[in-house]
Amino acid sequence: MIQGINPVTGERLEGVPLTTAAELEQVFERAQAAVRPYANLHKDLRAAFLRQIAAELENVREEITSAAHLETALPMARLNGELTRTTGQLKLFADVVQEGSWVDARIDPALPERTPPRPDIRSMLVPLGVVGVFGASNFPLAFSVAGGDTASALAAGCPVIVKGHNAHPRTGYLAGEAIQKAVQSCGLPEGVFSLVFGADNQIGETLVQHPAVKAVGFTGSRAGGLALTRLAQQRKEPIPVYAEMSSINPMVVFPGAMHERPEALARGLHASFTLGAGQFCTNPGLVCVPAGSEVFLQELKTLTETTGAFHLLTSGIEQHYASGITQLKTSTGVDLLAQGSGACPAHVFRVEAKDWNDALQQEVFGPSTVLCLYQSLSEVESILQHLEGQLTASAHIADSDRRAFADLLPVLQDRAGRVIVNGYPTGVEVCHAMVHGGPYPSTTDPRSTSVGTRAIVRFTRLSCYQDFPDDLLPEALQESNPLNIRRLREGKLE
Repeated sequence: MIQGINPVTGERLEGVPLTTAAELEQVFERAQAAVRPYANLHKDLRAAFLRQIAAELENVREEITSAAHLETALPMARLNGELTRTTGQLKLFADVVQEGSWVDARIDPALPERTPPRPDIRSMLVPLGVVGVFGASNFPLAFSVAGGDTASALAAGCPVIVKGHNAHPRTGYLAGEAIQKAVQSCGLPEGVFSLVFGADNQIGETLVQHPAVKAVGFTGSRAGGLALTRLAQQRKEPIPVYAEMSSINPMVVFPGAMHERPEALARGLHASFTLGAGQFCTNPGLVCVPAGSEVFLQELKTLTETTGAFHLLTSGIEQHYASGITQLKTSTGVDLLAQGSGACPAHVFRVEAKDWNDALQQEVFGPSTVLCLYQSLSEVESILQHLEGQLTASAHIADSDRRAFADLLPVLQDRAGRVIVNGYPTGVEVCHAMVHGGPYPSTTDPRSTSVGTRAIVRFTRLSCYQDFPDDLLPEALQESNPLNIRRLREGKLE
């Protein structure tokens, strides 16, 4: 039995059963047996299944958000919004699946009279196979059991095995039950979805190393993501691990913007780095501001010092936060600008750009940020060029800053998967164009995204068919186009 712990009271909560070794092997067998039936499921039926999952989650909204509140101390408004996001992304993927063109069907008909003759060649994306998903600690709904990795893998036609996160097991268990009800009501093979729990790392290691599993989705720490990646690479058949890991999400406030709206910038930054107790992978941990921004600094100082206590998700996260804060306090050239009150207080540090060093790239997961005071934008460019890959980079500009921003944009774009102008990185919209990924080590694969409809492509592979009889081709490639999808014929969309 594994039990969640209330972060506020320390109380042990209702538990869920651990998965035994024998049960886990049965999970792999059922998932493997479901690969072909689920991959061959008509797109309309797969879309209906995703919508049914959303409906089943709505049926237990009150129970699942209440459980998550007890296990994470996140406010109910946040959790209800997160569940809406979770069901919304399932419905969005259902729309994509039902429309069908995401398979990227390409057709180059035979040219028998050409010298040499060209055969008939057709290709499309097909499901990769069983996908292992690791639930995230900081988003118990949207990035966990029924979250984006699960939704995109199921949309791609892949059976999914989720390792529930031990920080919120009851929440995960309820979400898993909802998905399993959808599996049953849609008449799908039992192995299309499974949820497992383990007391230690063994079950996760087995999930990555088992030959039935063909890809892994992970959201969490850099240490965890890299450990899983190493295991996947050591397999007899290496598999991709799509890990979304650490990021300090640099933000640059340009001089004109600071002159125009210093107090508004302070309020916006404070709201961003304290949102959800700072437990967001897009938390702005480095903010470059012009030296002499006294109005901004004073407003941010006042806001931070009047910020109350936070309860972080787990005792482990609290310990890492305290350790990170201690390291910043003892770093050469770094000063504490402001500190909140109570447990796990908010912190704002400042450092001169000339004193910046690579040690300050360490992510501090929690309600803190570091201000870097610059004399010139050339100092900012130098710092950005030395940063590791990031999920986001933000810039606050006025009209007078447009030319300077354009000059700095190539560096920001090189370092981050998403560049934001006059906004804050916390908050990742679920839509077709969103990219939640970035250069290593923010992710293990900068070509992918874990949010948005492009996420479906991670769990596919290309399959090519040469000189096939038309009736033996997948429907997406048949000459009559029975699925009525957009296709690329001889380089032109039809």
